[in-house]
Amino acid sequence: MSAINIYLCTLFFKAKSRMIKITLPDNSVREFESGVSGYDIAESISTRLAKDVLSISVDGEVWDLSRAIDKDASIKLFLWDDREGKETFWHSSAHLTAEAIEFFYPGTQFGIGPTVDNGFYYDIDLPHGQQLVEKDLEKIEKKIIELAREKHDIVRKEISKKDALEMFSAKGDALKEELISELEDGTITVYNQGNFTDLCRGPHLPNTGFIKAVKLTSIAGAYWRGNEKNKMLTRVYGITFPKQKMLEEYLILVEEAKKRDHRKIGKEMELFTFSQNVGQGLPMWLPKGTMLRIQLEDFLKQVQKKFGYEQVMTPHIGNVNLYKTSGHFAKYGADSFQAIKTPQEGEEYMLKPMNCPHHCELYKFKPHSYKDLPVRFAEFGTVYRYEQSGELHGLTRVRGFTQDDAHLFCRPDQIKDEFKKVIDIIFIIFKALNFENYSAQISLRDPKKPEKYIGSIENWDKAEQAIIEASAEKGLNTVTVLGEAAFYGPKLDFMVKDALGRSWQLGTIQVDYNLPERFELEYIGADDKRHRPVMIHRAPFGSMERFVAVLIEHTAGKFPLWLTPEQVVVLPISEKFNDYAKSVSEFLNNCDIRTLIDDRNEKIGRKIRDNELKRIPYLLIVGEQEAENQMVSVRKQGDGDKGTMTHQEFADFIKAEVKEQLSSLYN
Repeated sequence: MSAINIYLCTLFFKAKSRMIKITLPDNSVREFESGVSGYDIAESISTRLAKDVLSISVDGEVWDLSRAIDKDASIKLFLWDDREGKETFWHSSAHLTAEAIEFFYPGTQFGIGPTVDNGFYYDIDLPHGQQLVEKDLEKIEKKIIELAREKHDIVRKEISKKDALEMFSAKGDALKEELISELEDGTITVYNQGNFTDLCRGPHLPNTGFIKAVKLTSIAGAYWRGNEKNKMLTRVYGITFPKQKMLEEYLILVEEAKKRDHRKIGKEMELFTFSQNVGQGLPMWLPKGTMLRIQLEDFLKQVQKKFGYEQVMTPHIGNVNLYKTSGHFAKYGADSFQAIKTPQEGEEYMLKPMNCPHHCELYKFKPHSYKDLPVRFAEFGTVYRYEQSGELHGLTRVRGFTQDDAHLFCRPDQIKDEFKKVIDIIFIIFKALNFENYSAQISLRDPKKPEKYIGSIENWDKAEQAIIEASAEKGLNTVTVLGEAAFYGPKLDFMVKDALGRSWQLGTIQVDYNLPERFELEYIGADDKRHRPVMIHRAPFGSMERFVAVLIEHTAGKFPLWLTPEQVVVLPISEKFNDYAKSVSEFLNNCDIRTLIDDRNEKIGRKIRDNELKRIPYLLIVGEQEAENQMVSVRKQGDGDKGTMTHQEFADFIKAEVKEQLSSLYN
């Protein structure tokens, strides 16, 4: 071999064995040869980890385990318990579901198949006008498991846009062609497993064998790309698991969730209703639901008063220029109720999509000194967003909702302390409502998509740092997610698990340097110069509608005593004791204990059963002995007989329980 060839071979092997540094989540660093895969890294740590790992993040971007890493990087390996792990699992399951559907219905066109909170869906267009019905799902499920057991590798391939168009054109999939045609020229990724190839950016499981259990949960109609002008497709929902036992446990929870459905319980308890005549997605609160809302609002107002908030009120509409200034019109105008012109002057107004622009105008009402800050405006402000009719769902997805909104205007040196005080408020709320299992998500901007955000990088860096430091100082259990920030600033979102273990996003805090710039907000500093305040947006409940829905399902309608609309019901044994029952009710109502009478001509056993089904915490039975002794017999929901008490003893007993439940307010 010539010297030149030896030299070239040496260079080749040196390049081949170039070492890269991989930083693990614990900040330890390991060296690997360039081209190492996520699976290789997992196997170097432990064989068991390599068996269970589902995907990997490389410098914040989630990848397939098989992709080669050719430069220094920070990584994190995801298992089933990680959100990213489940998303990878369910994304691959969507592809496997599509393959099974294509087996039974050749010529099906496939739209999109993303993951959702619990599983995935795929939008499909069956050939020749065929329709899927519920009984078809079982055979598709069986085929999915059959395909999964074949353990086909899920292979990523990069192709040109031209080749992608030719591939799906030959297949006759016009939906995919439409999606591809809108992509930029350059490399496009497709994934193949078995006999199925799909357009996708990934990531995916190493092979289909990870999927052990499946349940296709429902079929629905969905307009292509969410546009009511487009064709109606069939949406197939499903969920999968790495173990059959997990699916069985999930199905038990689904049945329990049906019993706790806030729409069902809300109707039984007469809390809220909807009317087609009023309009879709516009809830109306019945008297008992209104009382529930008032109790929640009064509770938060008391907490806010302790923290120096001032209540304000703003209109339900605003000039469209207000939202153009804030940036909401550009970002959300298409999803808002469209602007309407006034009959005479030709001005354009919109239903209010956000409260923050109005609060900026309130701040501008008068000059502020650095000594005045922070200014804390709070409002239970109703806002309106136009949601697609197919996405509306009870109180959790509506078109008109009330935010427990507040905006704090502070100096830069006050941001961290104010942010931590908001966290304290959220802790008080969670404690009072028995939300014990929660975590927090720090949502930052995606540096690769600067077009999604407004404002300077410098201000974004300062805002993100403030959130990270404040969360650490409060000892929060946090995860950090790129790309989930609001368009004007980063945020801290609280994720709460309910009694069924389902995760809900409740409570948000955001740091914003940008709206003060856009609205030219100012204060005079100690140096007698003009400065910009910083805004903190916060909504501990999020929206009253969604919060009530979560609370109903968390408690199954059995609210804490301080909150429940009807705390006590008086049950006379017969009509002879109706007058005495009325006197008991009047006494308790005068003590600010919410009390009603059930004076129906029914047997006492029936009254007890009916009122326990209404989830009223305390039942007072009154008959001859109680009337003679001016006493009440006390029965507690789910806890049976509590003995007899005088009117005053019972009133004191109730007030003590309420005070204990609201102890966070008195500490």
